[in-house]
Amino acid sequence: MRKLNSTPRIIRINKVSGFKVYFALNNGEHRIIDFEELSDKLNFKKSKTSKQIMTDEVFKTVTISNNTLCWESVKKKLTLKSGKEFVVSFEVDPIVIYKNSEPDIKRNERYKIGEIIKSQRIKEGLTQEQLAARCGTTRNYISRIENNRSDLELNTLRKIIEIGFGKKLELAIK
Repeated sequence: MRKLNSTPRIIRINKVSGFKVYFALNNGEHRIIDFEELSDKLNFKKSKTSKQIMTDEVFKTVTISNNTLCWESVKKKLTLKSGKEFVVSFEVDPIVIYKNSEPDIKRNERYKIGEIIKSQRIKEGLTQEQLAARCGTTRNYISRIENNRSDLELNTLRKIIEIGFGKKLELAIK
């Protein structure tokens, strides 16, 4: 089981469609969670509080609180061992969200810089080692970039494109 502090946290809701929430995580990944499936799996219909979010009107009010999904209008009472009670908004545990969500392939594909670099390297007939030598890095690092297993600083990307491939790097924000 993942430690709570290593579980990616939600930083943005991209879209809500029906009972699906499309969201972005602090690790740069985009994911989708289907609450109809989650409701069946976790038996939301048994819990009065959970059942409330499964209406169109309430579901679309989802927000982010504590880096997880929250429905401010849906309240539940918690009782501590000491007997103290308090009311909180309904939130879904980040681990539950991550484990029951799927990658948003369409959004994630747009940012696969490694695949673009690999495609260009192959197009130019270069090995990973040759590209690495051209831009002053290692074959292992090029491999990690191409497999999207390494973060890439802008200076490194510029070095690979401009020095390694002899091309011009242009960035656009749309």
